[in-house]
Amino acid sequence: MKARVFVLLFAFVMLSAFGTAPIRAHHAATMFDTTKVIEIKGTVKELQWTNPHIWIQIYVEKSDGSREEWSIEGGGPNSLSRQGWRPTTFKPGDLVTLRINPMRDGSSAGLFVGAKFSNATTLGRWDPQP
Repeated sequence: MKARVFVLLFAFVMLSAFGTAPIRAHHAATMFDTTKVIEIKGTVKELQWTNPHIWIQIYVEKSDGSREEWSIEGGGPNSLSRQGWRPTTFKPGDLVTLRINPMRDGSSAGLFVGAKFSNATTLGRWDPQP
């Protein structure tokens, strides 16, 4: 009987320790350079209001006149809705300036810091200087 209790206890401890690894890994933000904040300006393609995190797709015009699509990760819909966000906060065609923590690898993506719309309203952390 003691051996069975020991095996069950051991299995519980192992599942508790290793079964949460994917959850912890999901919330790691190591791909973003949180020591830097950059600004990108462009036109909203869409807001993906999905769990576990929202995504803002934005078209940014490059110096050669072509446009590049950026993917910006935000918080969870539940917490953002408590801050006043709605699925219509970023509408396709909106002109917006975003402040983001860029990707460490230089790809066209980042982590949302703040936004300023063409009517001067702001969201998130929008200090006078990034």
